Amino acid sequence: METSADDPVPARIGSSLFRLRRAWARPDLVKKVREQAPGSRPLQLSNLMVVSAVGRLGAHGEVTVGAVAERLEIDPSTASRLVGHAIDAGLVSRRPSTADARRADLQLTDAGRRVLESADRHRNAYVAKVMESWPESDRREFARLLAAFTEGVCNDPMDPADISEIFSDAQNAR
Repeated sequence: METSADDPVPARIGSSLFRLRRAWARPDLVKKVREQAPGSRPLQLSNLMVVSAVGRLGAHGEVTVGAVAERLEIDPSTASRLVGHAIDAGLVSRRPSTADARRADLQLTDAGRRVLESADRHRNAYVAKVMESWPESDRREFARLLAAFTEGVCNDPMDPADISEIFSDAQNAR
């Protein structure tokens, strides 16, 4: 399906996604998360991402740093650093893998499980509140469409070269 440059639908979706990203990464929210540190390092939003990844993957067996990297779609060295921060925060523990002694098996600590459960509960309550005036059919349709959109984006991510092209286009317009 080809779209023209003046098609308002992609522009509206892109604008909405940008606004969502900004709304969920407001500096006051990020600061509040950092104030909640249970361990020796300040808690970070990335700790919540690691806790979520370890918690979801742990339901299927051992969890490695590589599996966390894949789940979060980041490189292994970044995943290793983020996992280290979650360990320092007391949310994740590391023990030798029973399948491969060269690897670590990551698990949620009790604090990590509580954070994951609380994050899920609060996120679900927030989304339900935002959508409380919506008819049930609209809520279900939105969930279906958002899941399909997300699947499409994840299966065909934006090419990083497009970012370079944006700035190149801007340079050439001078």
